[in-house]
Amino acid sequence: MSKELNVLLGHSADNDGIEEYDNPLPTWWLGLFYFTIVWGAVYAVHYHFVGGRSQAGEYDAEVAAYEAAKPKTSTAGPTEGPDAITAGKALFDTNCVSCHGPKADGVDAAGNKSIGPNLTDAEWIHGGTLADIEKTITVGVPEKGMITWGPILGPEKVKQVAAFVHSSGGGQ
Repeated sequence: MSKELNVLLGHSADNDGIEEYDNPLPTWWLGLFYFTIVWGAVYAVHYHFVGGRSQAGEYDAEVAAYEAAKPKTSTAGPTEGPDAITAGKALFDTNCVSCHGPKADGVDAAGNKSIGPNLTDAEWIHGGTLADIEKTITVGVPEKGMITWGPILGPEKVKQVAAFVHSSGGGQ
């Protein structure tokens, strides 16, 4: 017994004159549909019960990988002494002058306001202690345009730049 093809359903008056045929779905389409249902059930059982994986476990693994890869900030003060400040000044002149100005006062050589804030005044946006300055240099402030310098400079150079910035008069 086969189903007759191209039979109108007869409710075109209800649908603004649009005719609708009552044709069966193609066999290949039905086979693919049933296969995806079976595949989804098998995959769900494997993912949740057999494979031992879960979203929470994957999240914990990603957080652990991030923590392992993120640059470590030292809570100890930056390298002490005038040699560290001199080395920090050289690094500042190489990397930081374009945003904070040659005198670290937020003004460029032409006397115009720079992109970066003044580092010689008493008001600090992210804290003016040695640890705060080192953290700001290491992790940056991407939402305000300061890149993450920790991976670029390394911990020793970050400490030297922090020593220079702190000695420039604005740190607490």
